[in-house]
Amino acid sequence: MNITYKIGLSPTIEEIIDVYNSSTIKRPTDDPERISKMYAHSNLIVSAWHENKLIGIARSLTDFCYCCYLSDLAVKKEYQKKGVGKKLIELTKEQIGEQTALILISAPTASEYYPKVGFQKIENGFIIKREV
Repeated sequence: MNITYKIGLSPTIEEIIDVYNSSTIKRPTDDPERISKMYAHSNLIVSAWHENKLIGIARSLTDFCYCCYLSDLAVKKEYQKKGVGKKLIELTKEQIGEQTALILISAPTASEYYPKVGFQKIENGFIIKREV
């Protein structure tokens, strides 16, 4: 399977929503305007493509020198467990460099995945949850 990865390209909102819905990631896919804003204000997007079709995406916010928040990692269901997510993380790490910490908040269903691709679990995090 020939998968192409692109850095800095923001796919269409329809393509992104399709990947989110297929991957089962919980995002406001019924609100395309909100998804559009999420991508407009992100500064690192890595995408995976198979035959010119978006199959995976990693969306991050970073300063490229100290920290990077990997906000979304989504791979279409039929492409999961084929190394696509791992490659999206690897390319994100390449872009941010060795001085930058890669941070994320895992969905409960994905918490077993992240240690397998190099993340360490931390206990010293805090959150003020969104209201909507």
